[in-house]
Amino acid sequence: MIDSRFKAYGLSAIIFAIDRLTKSFIEAHVSPFDVHPVIPGFFDIVHSQNRGVAFGLMNDSTSAWRTVVLIVFSAAALLLVAGLLWKASRLDRWTAAGLALVLGGAAGNLFDRILWGRVTDFLEFYIGDLHWPTFNVADSCIVIGSALLLLELLRPKRQPAGA
Repeated sequence: MIDSRFKAYGLSAIIFAIDRLTKSFIEAHVSPFDVHPVIPGFFDIVHSQNRGVAFGLMNDSTSAWRTVVLIVFSAAALLLVAGLLWKASRLDRWTAAGLALVLGGAAGNLFDRILWGRVTDFLEFYIGDLHWPTFNVADSCIVIGSALLLLELLRPKRQPAGA
């Protein structure tokens, strides 16, 4: 049987690789001015650069420390999640999967931020003039992983007999 730690870190590595492949493809084939409708009126592929954090927060900041602070906090979070995953055999399947998704997504975005000081986003959803902030595969995995962790926290736990 494959070690649960290997499975968790393996899933994180796959997420990281998919994130890097998709971002590299967008950077090579989509200019910042292109819009490629996938589902007209709802979903486009675009090319944007985010120097801030989630949803473009701090994107317009001119502070010289912005990137350094974001890298330090991201690296600390990444190390915390990687440490929690080290005990994967003690975690239930959904918690381990959630942490693995968060780890892979965080690693993908941290990699970009360290190398280029920005993160490439390309998935844009909207209805009319209402636009969801543009995001990427790493962001999606972080959100899905966080949702799994939240659901696991909220799920009723079985009590041992006689407790």
